[in-house]
Amino acid sequence: MTTLAHGALLAGADMHRDICHLDALESESAHILREVAGQFEHPVLLFSGGKDSLVMLHLALKSFWPAPLPFALLHVDTGHNFPEVMAHRDQVVAEHGLRLLVASVQEYIDSGQLRERRDGTRNPLQTLPLTDALRDGGFDAVLGGGRRDEDKARAKERVFSLRDEFSQWDPRRQRPELWSLYNGRHAPGEHVRVFPLSNWTELDVWQYIEREQIGLPGIYFAHERDVFLRSGMWFTPGDWGRACDGETVQRRLVRYRTVGDMSCTGAIDSAAATVAEVIAEVTASRMSERGATRADDRLSDAAMEDRKREGYF
Repeated sequence: MTTLAHGALLAGADMHRDICHLDALESESAHILREVAGQFEHPVLLFSGGKDSLVMLHLALKSFWPAPLPFALLHVDTGHNFPEVMAHRDQVVAEHGLRLLVASVQEYIDSGQLRERRDGTRNPLQTLPLTDALRDGGFDAVLGGGRRDEDKARAKERVFSLRDEFSQWDPRRQRPELWSLYNGRHAPGEHVRVFPLSNWTELDVWQYIEREQIGLPGIYFAHERDVFLRSGMWFTPGDWGRACDGETVQRRLVRYRTVGDMSCTGAIDSAAATVAEVIAEVTASRMSERGATRADDRLSDAAMEDRKREGYF
């Protein structure tokens, strides 16, 4: 066998392995989604318009096709989300004729139920609107796009995560999930949070986006943007706040690895303008997307776990 032929054979084997890997992840996620539809009376899918929720929605639509989606969508809007992401969220909802429920952090601030934080970050303020929306809507299962590779607190969470009547998470109540058997039993007032993408990585998500040709908001790709440097991260000025003394706004070529509240989500320097280029960049990265771009996770070593115990997703 020639060297060229041998190289082509290896390349083909690698491609086949990648496809089989994505097929296995897709099959596992579809199984989880169908388990939720079969075990719960009133599930809801969290949908922000970000890449993970877009992948999860794509999987759900594919898993139940040609039947309609058996649950509504829910977004906790901080009021400081990226406009491009909100526009894409609404476009997808309209395109598929879906029902979107929105819990507004701004409304809670206006009514006095929540107070603005001094640092301007609204991400931690999502907990009360989320838990109220789940209670008022009577939802007994909530589908989220959390992945175990994002944070050590998420790494130890089960696919089916039981929450008590106050939406709080207790790691001692986690149930075994041997042989992909999921236990959705819960007492009145409790609910289960479900993570169909638990075993996916950031790279898996991008490879699946490429394979399935899933549309994304443009800010996931390289673009010029006005940003300023704070705590080692590039932030975009907006309604949430501006550059302070000693912080200079400058025009840079950046993209976002994750999208959330503008007050705690930083951009990275990047020239990756296509999905293939993003995949190459993610493959070479040695830092998780949240570790690189989420200021709220830097508040303490246990920031995510503290929020989870309070009812945060």
